[in-house]
Amino acid sequence: MFFKRPVMLAVFSVTLAMLITVAPRHAMAAGPVHKMHTANMGWWKKARFGMFIHWGLYSVPAGVWHGKRVPGYGEWIKNDGHIPNKQYNALAKKFDPVDFNANQWVKIAREAGMKYMVITSKHHEGFCMFNTKATNFNIVKDTPWHKDPLAMLSAACREQGLKFCTYYSIMDWHSRDQLPAHASATHPTYNPTHFAPGRKAAYLRYMERQIHELITQYHTHLIWFDGQWMHGWNKSCARELYRYIRSIDPTVILNSRIGFGYGDYATPEQHIPPMGIPGPWETCMTINTTWGYVSWNHDWKSSATLIHHLIHCASGGGNFLLNVGPTAKGIIPQPEVKRLLAIGKWLKVNGQAIYGSHRTPFAKKLPFGYATAKPGKLFLEVTRWPKSRTLVVPMRNAITKAYLLANDLPLQTATGLGGQLVYLPAAAPDPVASVIVLKIAGPVQPLKQ
Repeated sequence: MFFKRPVMLAVFSVTLAMLITVAPRHAMAAGPVHKMHTANMGWWKKARFGMFIHWGLYSVPAGVWHGKRVPGYGEWIKNDGHIPNKQYNALAKKFDPVDFNANQWVKIAREAGMKYMVITSKHHEGFCMFNTKATNFNIVKDTPWHKDPLAMLSAACREQGLKFCTYYSIMDWHSRDQLPAHASATHPTYNPTHFAPGRKAAYLRYMERQIHELITQYHTHLIWFDGQWMHGWNKSCARELYRYIRSIDPTVILNSRIGFGYGDYATPEQHIPPMGIPGPWETCMTINTTWGYVSWNHDWKSSATLIHHLIHCASGGGNFLLNVGPTAKGIIPQPEVKRLLAIGKWLKVNGQAIYGSHRTPFAKKLPFGYATAKPGKLFLEVTRWPKSRTLVVPMRNAITKAYLLANDLPLQTATGLGGQLVYLPAAAPDPVASVIVLKIAGPVQPLKQ
């Protein structure tokens, strides 16, 4: 998907991506300080959990080209398989997602406990998954399906109470305005592209036209940029795009990958910062090891692992954007659905500890799991049930009430060595993660750990 090659990692590492976003002023001392937009971040900060969707022409080959598996991410097959434009463009005639059901996709996300959806409107391949007037290289005009999935998903999200959001790649392997890294009639390498001589302004106009469509026609609440490591994308480009978007709709949230200090939140990828990072952030992650659908990739993370990742993100004050890669027929693979519904089942019982929560008040990881907080409450997400049946919470605050969130079972507490003690039943009510609620007076006063 994103930071894929060593040259990119050297310039745009995940750490850098986290630092150039809504960082404190001192973190951007090297250049002008940009006033970051935060007016409409409220829903996003409360949401904590969203669905990422990677869907495009790459879903047709599904990781296989000329009968051979192409290693790597599914959506990178054009680059990694060194596929010429003419051959790759022909995939559009085979893209016929007759089994797509927008209401079903949104229902799956809602039942998983997700609060927003981010779908690829245009990935690096350049194929547009919406009815754009800027190019005919789109799902409505260039496929036998002739339908607009983004319009249907936007409507379904509105009906079912999810926030509809869109991904957009700055880098474009199809555009005549960008040239591949290594041009070849038979074996091209596209990443990273660079602007064609004299074509930069044309591409920026193309982007603005499509961004305008996404905001005004599809009512996207957030734009998730990517591909900003292409050569020629600079601070001026980022600034002008940022200002253009704000002029259309100042409530739209932007991620940090617009680049150069612009954006509203940081985007670590496939990695959760151990104790979170300053400011708003969101970890995006795959359920297996690819973003776009790959038919032969079955390396699935367990439901328990994904639940722990969600808790970990919330404990660090961040969101968890979990990806699905639908097939060319428009079906979210069943192994992904199964895991999403398992997360949703856990959230139905324990969501109070996740949604709208604040980051852990403790400076170090707790030996039994994680913590989140709300005014007057501390939630302990216990992933390792202690054999001693006692939790030591490193804080000064007296506990006025303690109970298991799953069944309201009251728990005994005491003040002891190392902080407040919470006495547990012999068995955990949930083998994956059990939540204990502590009612306290005032903000948590942590002890040194």
